[in-house]
Amino acid sequence: MRIGVAREIKTDEYRVALTPAGARELVLKGHDVLIETTAGDGSSFPDSDYERAGAEIVSVDDVWNRAELLLKVKEPIAVEYRRLREGLVLFTYLHIAADAPLTHALADSGIVAVAYETVETDDRRLPLLAPMSEIAGRLAAQAGAHFLEKPLGGRGVLLGGVPGVAPGRVLVLGGGIVGYNSAIIALGLGAQVTILERSIDRMRHLDEILSGRVSLVMSSTLQIESSIADADVVIGAVLIPGARAPKLVTRAMLKEMKPGAVIVDVAIDQGGCFETSHPTTHTDPVYTVDGILHYCVANMPGGVPITSTKALTNATLPYVEEIADNGLARAVARDRSLARGVNVVEGKIVYEAVAEAHDLEFTPLEDVLPLAPA
Repeated sequence: MRIGVAREIKTDEYRVALTPAGARELVLKGHDVLIETTAGDGSSFPDSDYERAGAEIVSVDDVWNRAELLLKVKEPIAVEYRRLREGLVLFTYLHIAADAPLTHALADSGIVAVAYETVETDDRRLPLLAPMSEIAGRLAAQAGAHFLEKPLGGRGVLLGGVPGVAPGRVLVLGGGIVGYNSAIIALGLGAQVTILERSIDRMRHLDEILSGRVSLVMSSTLQIESSIADADVVIGAVLIPGARAPKLVTRAMLKEMKPGAVIVDVAIDQGGCFETSHPTTHTDPVYTVDGILHYCVANMPGGVPITSTKALTNATLPYVEEIADNGLARAVARDRSLARGVNVVEGKIVYEAVAEAHDLEFTPLEDVLPLAPA
């Protein structure tokens, strides 16, 4: 199979979808790997590294036109919509439940779109979202601590405090992978950490692995309203796979927060879990609403591309190999986890949460692709 790797052109996106090591593995399996020129530069992988791995360096037109399977990190942006075409399988983070124009562009093009973030195992794990969630969670606590500094618009609180001065308070909404990793870094900085979570079983697990060092509280609207009043940093870490994030914090609730407190909305890719959130970039990461600083960078792991690219390839390569070795139809028939990643097939929306988000017709995947192994 011809596998293409496109260069990311979204603002402040430095990751690339495949490392040279990953390219080498695919080449050794007999596949042709096409790398758009300079695609790896942001992650410190020059074209020469890919050439030594056996890949071919090509132009942007060639990578989109010749590839049968195209790998990206971020969703196509508007200027790339014209490159979407029938017969191409796109494998990338899509987050289309929060992006109606992209959803329609994918459907209109006839492309097959497979989303990293909705590949889901039978036990509800999200193996391709997990590494970026780990990184985003760790960055969230760092960002919160950084923007609490007074010259940057924050309250002027040191999260870790000092002897004789109480540490700052971090509130984490959601105890999944993002929430856990946010808590780990916030604890390491010396903050007082509270996690609001709805699953009692998950709270028991977090209490065990965090050795009781965080406060774990059942999440509810009333509890959120109460807890944000004490917080210096609030981290939004909720996720409904493939669907828009729920709006847990309304604008009215901001009035309960301390002036200069910081919100970090890690769920912004899925629409954000704060009513006042809108996407920002690494170049212009924050804005203020009602005296509360909002950090809503939509590609947080893109700020640490060397780490992120390696972690992403570690997770995605087995699935890329499945598709390349077997073709998409056989690959999804053999692997239900991968099947759950398919969002759009030749004009049809085959992921129910996406169809619901945009009030579009839902078509079960088995109606367009056979899901019984050949």
